[in-house]
Amino acid sequence: MTTWWFGAILGLMASLGLLTAVRRAPPMRPIRLSDRIGPYLADTPVPSRLLSRPAHGGEGFGAMRRLFGPAITGGVRGVDRILGGADSVRRRLGGLGGGSVEEFRVEQVVWGVTGMIASAVAVTIVTLLRTGVDPVLVAGAAVLGGAGGVLGRDWRLSRQVERRERAMLAEFPVIADLLALAVLAGEAPIDAMQRVCRLTRGELTKDLQGALDEARAGTAMTKALGALAARTTLESFGRFVEGLVVAIERGTPLADVLRAQAADVREHSKRALLDAGGKKELQMMVPVVFLILPITVLFALYPGLLTLVSLSR
Repeated sequence: MTTWWFGAILGLMASLGLLTAVRRAPPMRPIRLSDRIGPYLADTPVPSRLLSRPAHGGEGFGAMRRLFGPAITGGVRGVDRILGGADSVRRRLGGLGGGSVEEFRVEQVVWGVTGMIASAVAVTIVTLLRTGVDPVLVAGAAVLGGAGGVLGRDWRLSRQVERRERAMLAEFPVIADLLALAVLAGEAPIDAMQRVCRLTRGELTKDLQGALDEARAGTAMTKALGALAARTTLESFGRFVEGLVVAIERGTPLADVLRAQAADVREHSKRALLDAGGKKELQMMVPVVFLILPITVLFALYPGLLTLVSLSR
């Protein structure tokens, strides 16, 4: 029975790998429309990147969707029904620069299936080496691995958003000061944004450049900035963009507002550093109290304890 289970799992993995390799081989690979008409359009200029949709890293799951389309679609619906929180996912994806909830759910399903297979295979190998394969234990490990994979993808998205917010918070005072200087020099807000985007690099610059690209493609500048303010997860940057929108619409002075916002962000950064230092101080107490202090007391009392034991004898 154990040999049959082990052989079935290995055969399933080998067949899936062989099926994927054959499906993606050149004779079986689907020919795209761009590959068909590409040789006839070699002399045409390259289209503007402003007219192309940004890639969000979901191309790797397109092949899996074509191979296992119905199963993945059912899994996506099940995950969305169980977990919910589509608004939260949409907001976090917007904070990362875009992406659809459906693509994220597909990634969660793939992570869950991967965790399920990895957990089942690991438990099968461990139990096979000790006593024998226990189907109940393997099934439980598969369920836990699948749940861990789905939740792990959500956790990774949250960590990505937090890292991006920290980077944006560090860049924001410099961007605000540069915009204030450009506006004080006499440039319009849109021209100042273009100058800052040419001179700087970073997450904030990418967001501002994306709004400028949408404006060049035909969207109203105030509408593009309003969409950016609604999409971002950093509240201070959202207020900053809303101030830009108000300044562009009403023609109000902007330099003082920009400098005040930069000062507020610097104060917020100082408070964040103080909070982080306080948390690290508490974390440092754990090894001091539970490791270093007991060893110090042991070294101080052990000679005296040995002396008392020898005298008592």
